[in-house]
Amino acid sequence: MAQKKKSKTAKNKKPKKALKKSGSAKAQSQKYVYDFGKKTDGDATQRSLLGGKGANLADMTSIGLPVPPGFTITTTTCADYTRTNRLPAGLMDEVKRNVAFLEKEQGKTFGCSVNPLLVSVRSGAAVSMPGMMDTVLNLGLNDTAVQGLSTATGNSRFAWDAYRRLINMFGNVVMGVPHENFEHAFDKIKKKYRVKDDTAVPAEGLEELCAAYKAVYRKSVGKAFPQDPMKQLQHSIEAVFSSWNKDTAISYRRINEIKGLEGTAVNVQAMVYGNMGDDSGTGVAFTRNPSTGKNEFYGEFLINAQGEDVVAGIRTPEPIKLMGKWNAKVYKQLLAVRSKLEKHYRDMQDIEFTIERGKLYMLQTRNGKRTGAAAVKLAVDMVKERLINKDTAMMRIPANDLTQLLLPSFNPAQKKKVKVLCSGLPASPGAACGALAFSADEAVERAAKGESVILVRKETSPEDVDGMHSAAGILTSTGGMTSHAAVVARGWGKCCVAGAGDLHIDASKGVATVNGKKLGRKDQISIDGATGEVML
Repeated sequence: MAQKKKSKTAKNKKPKKALKKSGSAKAQSQKYVYDFGKKTDGDATQRSLLGGKGANLADMTSIGLPVPPGFTITTTTCADYTRTNRLPAGLMDEVKRNVAFLEKEQGKTFGCSVNPLLVSVRSGAAVSMPGMMDTVLNLGLNDTAVQGLSTATGNSRFAWDAYRRLINMFGNVVMGVPHENFEHAFDKIKKKYRVKDDTAVPAEGLEELCAAYKAVYRKSVGKAFPQDPMKQLQHSIEAVFSSWNKDTAISYRRINEIKGLEGTAVNVQAMVYGNMGDDSGTGVAFTRNPSTGKNEFYGEFLINAQGEDVVAGIRTPEPIKLMGKWNAKVYKQLLAVRSKLEKHYRDMQDIEFTIERGKLYMLQTRNGKRTGAAAVKLAVDMVKERLINKDTAMMRIPANDLTQLLLPSFNPAQKKKVKVLCSGLPASPGAACGALAFSADEAVERAAKGESVILVRKETSPEDVDGMHSAAGILTSTGGMTSHAAVVARGWGKCCVAGAGDLHIDASKGVATVNGKKLGRKDQISIDGATGEVML
């Protein structure tokens, strides 16, 4: 009603007053939120407004793929937030209305103690920036909703696992609590229950862990973990907008020469759960091989896990080709989605998916990062397949990608003479030699002095982006071919070996141990991104 009143005032005969109020009226009448679901507002042409993720979620919904419903807050809203350091007036009213629509569509209630609706909050700029901005999952859980989720699903372990993940992610992403603080608490619980793997902790252990996490949160933040789900959502939206100007995001845009964007969109989506048991899972895949361009389904999945476990490299996943043995029906559906997306977008796609109790859901699609060699093969093959014409093919191969065709490789005869310490996954091709660097800052500092270093990490995170770019190569002990390290390295043509499970890293001491042999900062290693071998 207030908007209509101001519009009338602007039209009537008080020019000075109308002029003064017009900015306010425009701000209040601006559309901040676009739906995708039973009612879909956007499409793939609106990347600059909805970001790549939001535009493609709307697009996938429109072509009939199984996408959990949700809504996208525009990139222009992020620009407003960046200018004023606060959410624009009226935004949260729109958000609340759209949450209500989501509740109706899902038959659940946000924060309810009986059958709660949970949502994810994810970033999504017009140009893909993998892992560089923030994500929060399982929003809407609190001390009462966790009981409702347990009752509604009949799975108390899953409910407490979802809650501990929320407290951890919200604490780390939104409030800046170091992830290690939560890890120490988790280690104590695992020790108490005499288990090594996260998935082996029983329901009662996870309930204890939630209490421990809330204590960590209170000690670090100075107040209790928020129980109001709408406050959780508002703070998470603010955190994602703020992450547009995090050092990591700024560095990534500088390194990749990404300019002229207003900010990131925010995607709020109904949660689907890959961690509900052994009939659930999550994965990341490419419709073709992003290292070579070969027409083969390439990716990984984890059973009983959430998507961040794959992308962040926390656990080392299984190859996608083994998925058919786990669930042949879902794998067949995923192959059909692969074919449909390639024909629709006429390019190799990087997809994220979740299986909840045997049902497939698509969470993302985007044009996949690829090596220079893959870019050439993809372009040539897609012309032959009549997916694209020759002019489009030429546009798909930027000049700097062609330089990647000259990536270094080891002399096979010389390689036979060296000792292979261990092997990991060939995440990004090329060859690299250098001394071990155990942190991103160390890699930057030593590389600036002209030293060739290999960045050695358990897993990489967005905070490592400058170190990853400075290093000659990247080696991780966990994570897979679709982890953060692998995806970013391939986009740069940087040699990377991921998931070298025999490698044990103590970054605080600057020591890596491989099959009983200790290596320090002065030790030189070689990594082969084509084979996954780590050599001394």
